[in-house]
Amino acid sequence: MLIELRAKNCFSFSDQIIFSAKADMRNKKFSSNVHTENNFHILKTLGIYGPNNAGKTCLVKCIRSAKNILLNQKPCIMPNIFQESRICQLGITFLEEGREFVYDFWYDDKNGEYPYEKFAEITKDQYGNEKENIWLLKDIINGNCQYSDENLLKMMPLMSQSNLLFYLVDASKFQQLAEMKRIVTKFASKIDIVNMNNIPLKHTIKLMKNKNDLQRKVVEFIKNSDLYMDDFEYVDMDEIRVKMDADEEKPEEKALDIPEQIIDQIRLVSVYKGIAVPSILFDSTGTKKIAALASYIIEGIEQGRILVVDELDSSIHFKLTRAIVAMFNNELNTNAQMIFTVHDINLMDCKKMFRKEQIWFVHKDEKGIYVYSLAEFTAQQGVRDTTDIVEKYRKGVLGALPDPELIRSLLSLKGNRGEVPADGE
Repeated sequence: MLIELRAKNCFSFSDQIIFSAKADMRNKKFSSNVHTENNFHILKTLGIYGPNNAGKTCLVKCIRSAKNILLNQKPCIMPNIFQESRICQLGITFLEEGREFVYDFWYDDKNGEYPYEKFAEITKDQYGNEKENIWLLKDIINGNCQYSDENLLKMMPLMSQSNLLFYLVDASKFQQLAEMKRIVTKFASKIDIVNMNNIPLKHTIKLMKNKNDLQRKVVEFIKNSDLYMDDFEYVDMDEIRVKMDADEEKPEEKALDIPEQIIDQIRLVSVYKGIAVPSILFDSTGTKKIAALASYIIEGIEQGRILVVDELDSSIHFKLTRAIVAMFNNELNTNAQMIFTVHDINLMDCKKMFRKEQIWFVHKDEKGIYVYSLAEFTAQQGVRDTTDIVEKYRKGVLGALPDPELIRSLLSLKGNRGEVPADGE
């Protein structure tokens, strides 16, 4: 599970931002929303609010970049365009196999190099006291390196910096480095990132092809999300063609020569009142998005994965988004996690759904971008667990609220370029 993300000079973030999933156990409310293991307490869900173009998606991009780097894929990261430095700084803290690890790495966008790496394990006693045990430190900029094996330690300053250390050498020859690689790649492989505005069906199609317990649960989820659907299936093309009118002229074979991906999508059918129809042609945008997301949700909860969803509420009813979040917060979910960006203020509910530290905001002004949680607002500031958070947000008390001036556009359209009238005039 992801415990913390740190980013500096990455995408729209100039100054360092810290996005944390640590649970404040001084608050006992909604204990089922917290995963507890070996004295570590991690939030199962985190929702991120903020205006358009404030930086919510950039937060998702930072997670994606960290995943890509850890799995030896293209970094897909860029420094802030207003900064002279070309070095992007990323850091993650995560829980894997009941142990907490910290990994910070810097990427030089200009040279395509990693001049800094630090990997450590955090141990915690029964009183909550933490201790850092450094496994690896490679700081080429300041000439400071640490590692238990002297042979590798001497090699570090002389080696290429084109990748993370455990991808540059044969990690199997260095026991601790091999263990580090195993832990890091195991964690990163569990991260699934989807954008609800462009979510592909291929993941659901892959699961639907195999008739097993996971496939059955995906189908049940989709059916339970749509009260009018009888079934959801992956069928042979012949079963679809049979339903053509007898008098209808059959298409030429050449016309059937279409990409396999499209055929797979056509073979996903929704059944209404006993009639099977291709979902891609007949279902609403929202239903198709639910079908695409279903496999990630079910597989995530079943296998303890980390699901990151950008624009969770896109084309989905607010009751359904609440139900999805509730699945991850439920005590039956033992080790899966969901992080999502959202605009739907119906989810901003600290009375029935969330702990304060589960709600996050991204605020942007002329000075910069700020990432902070609701937990940073105190009772003295009028924010308690019983407070109407939606009303506070609407009034702008919590920040991260757009302030559109569309009246100027209207006046321009009408050809009136005079002064904008004050409120009430």
